[in-house]
Amino acid sequence: MNLEALVELLGDKVKTDAVTLTAYSTDATPEYKAMPDAVVMAESTADVVKLINFANEHKVPVITRGAGSNLAAATIAISGGIILVMTKLDKILEVSKSEMLAVVEPAVTNVNLDDEAAKYGLMYPPDPGSKTVSTIGGNIATCAGGLRGLKYGVTRNYVLGLEVVLGTGEVINTGSRMVKDVAGYDITRLMVGSEGTLGVITKAIVALRPRPTISKYGVAYFNTLADASVAVDNIVGAGILPATLEFLDQVCIIAVEKFANIGLDTSAGALLLFGEDGDSDDVEVKTQQMADICAATSGVISVTRAKNVVEADQLLFARRCALPALAREASLAVSEDVCVPRPLLAETVAKISEISKNRDVKIGVFGHAGDGNLHPKVLADINDPAEVARLHAALDDIFTLALDMGGTITGEHGIGIAKLPYLERKVGKAQMELFRRIKTAFDPNGILNPGKTGS
Repeated sequence: MNLEALVELLGDKVKTDAVTLTAYSTDATPEYKAMPDAVVMAESTADVVKLINFANEHKVPVITRGAGSNLAAATIAISGGIILVMTKLDKILEVSKSEMLAVVEPAVTNVNLDDEAAKYGLMYPPDPGSKTVSTIGGNIATCAGGLRGLKYGVTRNYVLGLEVVLGTGEVINTGSRMVKDVAGYDITRLMVGSEGTLGVITKAIVALRPRPTISKYGVAYFNTLADASVAVDNIVGAGILPATLEFLDQVCIIAVEKFANIGLDTSAGALLLFGEDGDSDDVEVKTQQMADICAATSGVISVTRAKNVVEADQLLFARRCALPALAREASLAVSEDVCVPRPLLAETVAKISEISKNRDVKIGVFGHAGDGNLHPKVLADINDPAEVARLHAALDDIFTLALDMGGTITGEHGIGIAKLPYLERKVGKAQMELFRRIKTAFDPNGILNPGKTGS
């Protein structure tokens, strides 16, 4: 690659010093590292166009990156090339109360957008556990989900339109500000979840929703995670669609309590966090219904409703800090992301427990119980090759289990490098070939995030 030509094109936005290259050689995914040849800190769509044109001319890979908080090694420069960092494109350009939408640059974080929407009595519903750091562009690239997915849906449900720089350097605008717009193929939907392999997102139009006036939460403890899963099935089966329905197994409970010291019952086999938002009367009724259903479920130990906002915030914090808490428990902690049909949740978590025993590795399981999205986090000593091998065998077992259950290898984290070996098992050979043909149409020279998502 001609670095001098790149610097001449983009000036001091190009970084090639060892400290910067090392900083961008990894993301939040354990075990994966690759050094880029250069890092470009884009400040505008024009910068992105210049870089993509340069990359096409020199046949150099470009890997787009936001906060780097993804858990699928989706922003690693496995073939070298240029890391395109979008973090300076962080402006909320518009909030329209009457249209219930916002126009944002890709590096705006979930929490900043939601806080801004609150000033207009609105909310941005997608709620990933990493919402304080994860960016809208990254969320769109992976179709992030989160704690409110059951009731409100996931990122794809809120993307109305995009400004995208294709792999050819062309700039297109997909979708529109309107909820109803079926002019042509739905390129917007195709971009969501494409992990930077089809184009670079430089602007997004996202839908907002009315902000609930009140939220209430409760917690139920159970003997086993399978018992908690039965309660989940009973809650949804009763026609309740909660804003929050999350669980932690005992491994997670112990790790979170050690990490946060908030008074969790570490003797319980599982914790189920339930919550509802909306109008006062309806929220009160549904929260009590969920508490009653949990109390009537076999294997329940106790059920408590949060008395105030402080207690509710502690419960939500317990769920959100499960991942960092578990990461402190071992030198290697791999967080995965399988999803199964909700009626098979109890059976799936029981079989993950068997995998843990059979492979002799510690597995903490937490996740979004309401939509069947499980996050098994497998722990090992990174300096013990035999244990690391058992960790990977356990992950293979978990992916196989999810597929056998009619589920998927990822509900919200994406494919990246980490799950690429399992993708064809999920989608089949014909779809893999279709993916590649689509990739070629958007990025004929294959410069955008090569080697990811089957590209």
